[in-house]
Amino acid sequence: MDRRTFLRSAAAVGAAAGIGGVSGCLGFELASGSAARAPPIVEDRPDGVYVPSHVEGMQMGGMGGSGDYRVGVFYSYAHRFWNVNGQDVERTDIESDDDVHLMASVWDPETGTVLPETGVSVEVSKEGSLVSQEVIYPMLSQPMGTHYGGNFGLDGDGTYTVTVSVGGVRTRRTGSFRDRFGDPADVPVEVEYSREKRNEISFRTLENAGEPGAVDRMEMDMVPNATAPPVDALPGRVLGEVNSNDAILVATVLEGPPAGIDADGPYLAVSARTPYNRMLIPAMGMEATLARDGEAVFSGELARTIDPDLSYHYGAALDGASVESGDDLTLTPTVWPQIARHEGYETAFGALMGGMPERTLTVE
Repeated sequence: MDRRTFLRSAAAVGAAAGIGGVSGCLGFELASGSAARAPPIVEDRPDGVYVPSHVEGMQMGGMGGSGDYRVGVFYSYAHRFWNVNGQDVERTDIESDDDVHLMASVWDPETGTVLPETGVSVEVSKEGSLVSQEVIYPMLSQPMGTHYGGNFGLDGDGTYTVTVSVGGVRTRRTGSFRDRFGDPADVPVEVEYSREKRNEISFRTLENAGEPGAVDRMEMDMVPNATAPPVDALPGRVLGEVNSNDAILVATVLEGPPAGIDADGPYLAVSARTPYNRMLIPAMGMEATLARDGEAVFSGELARTIDPDLSYHYGAALDGASVESGDDLTLTPTVWPQIARHEGYETAFGALMGGMPERTLTVE
């Protein structure tokens, strides 16, 4: 159902942070409500990750849980973002009746692993009446990483119930995750809103907008970051890393596949992350070829997989092939990350002419 058919109003939204907050909003200056619309898009943006025109804080609305899932609901000023559908990139602008950018984060309460591919919809109601509902987009932002979000209009100040409907995880699950996250769940979160509270959210324009780089990620109380593991924390033998349109692809090989994969021999895992902030990059298609003396010893697709030790990655058993020094490993992105981007990421990860080229590393 299209939320634009539901009641909208010009009243802005706030939220109470009584159950945990977003630490510091990165120390940004307060805006006194002047940040309802974003500044112009940076001209001459680079062909990759760049410092955006501005940074916003956000306010936690509440948290809840059901079954395998823990959910956090947040909001900020309504803002523009870019949707990706196949190889098409389309900007979504702020509309006159957008009051907030509503965000949800979904994670495993046992391990703190953020779940980037669950499918999420939100129903917003007030005093028992439906205000809006929508399937919200999986998104990637520099401060928050992977989350789900969209711009919403609301019905003035008051108490809202935001019901986050989480679908089952669509990616392959291994290790202790293999029998989890298959079932959907509805998580209602009660939130108090006020225009005044929204207008207290921090907002700052940046003098170095457009330069290669990124703003710092937010550290959130009680909410895990959607970051990839540090390279030195990845299990197995790390083979190296390559850069494809600012997607950093780190390859590691394990002696055997994680539990839940019926195969023998080494297992190749590729962890895709952003530069600067190490945010996970999900929803790609990827193939790999391992060659020795110019002859392929393995060639195949890497499946999107979530594992408690490897985190979200792209992986495949190597059909018994060994990995030796001097081998060439070629990684070929076949599908750009099918995830919406906040400003600063919309020109990276395949969004410009040339897409995401294949890259080769030589095993030491």
